[in-house]
Amino acid sequence: MVKYISKRLLYILLSLYLIITATFFLMRIAPGNPFTGEKQLPPEIQASLNAHYGLDQPWYVQYGDYLVKIVQWDFGPSFKYKARTVNELINDGFPVSLALGVEAIILAVAVGILLGVIAALKHNKWQDYTAMIIAVLGISVPSFIMATILQYFLAIKLGLFPVARWESFSYTVLPALALGSTPMAFIARLTRSSMLEVLSNDYIKTAKAKGLSRGAMIIKHTLRNALMPVVSYMGPLSAGIITGSFVIEKIFGIPGLGSHFVLSIANRDYTVIMGVTVFYSIILLFSILLVDIAYGLIDPRIKLAGGKKGE
Repeated sequence: MVKYISKRLLYILLSLYLIITATFFLMRIAPGNPFTGEKQLPPEIQASLNAHYGLDQPWYVQYGDYLVKIVQWDFGPSFKYKARTVNELINDGFPVSLALGVEAIILAVAVGILLGVIAALKHNKWQDYTAMIIAVLGISVPSFIMATILQYFLAIKLGLFPVARWESFSYTVLPALALGSTPMAFIARLTRSSMLEVLSNDYIKTAKAKGLSRGAMIIKHTLRNALMPVVSYMGPLSAGIITGSFVIEKIFGIPGLGSHFVLSIANRDYTVIMGVTVFYSIILLFSILLVDIAYGLIDPRIKLAGGKKGE
């Protein structure tokens, strides 16, 4: 386990270095600059701003300085948010994005597993068909379209929830539903197919022959093995929830990190773009590592250090 984690940490560091390098040079070759706007700045002011932010230095000097600042966990100042640093924007916005993401993940996992279990246990019955129709709709409809549908019907027409903003729990329901609809559908389909496969195994038939109750058989023998694909999906799920929250936060007017990221792209705020990209990359890489470790703990037959299943 220790050897495996150490090896994965080295891969994470290498991946982060490549992400930082790629992001840095992509921002440098992008057209325009952070101070490009509708009103052309005088050359003297443009030169003064470039000197203040170190943009007049050669690329290799800027690159080296940025790497040093990243190691010190300093993403630098924002070009557009006056007197604010990227670290301050992350500290302010990420708790909101995290709360929305956790709620969407809990909703997607809980409802997705429930629909998948019902569909598998009621195979080829109306419950199965209904659950799969919901799953197909969740996969087919993008999250931003789902957001507008939920806003129109549940907020504007029925008045059950607020349309937008972020003030209390009721304001989180619609964005969490919109954000979690697609992964919920994937989890439902994964759970259903995995449950059907497990239910057809010989040890399940043996458990039935021994008179084991249906509830005990599902909980002890079926559900645990059937959830293995769902656990492996948690890494990509985290990635999808985080990247998907950028658009959802903008639609619902949520003051999360995604809103800052979208605005930074429009404003060419390079330090915010690079800082948020690096920050989310760290979260995603470590979330995938945690999922791999959890996968091995749930199924002891899997050896993380490279052994084969069943050894």
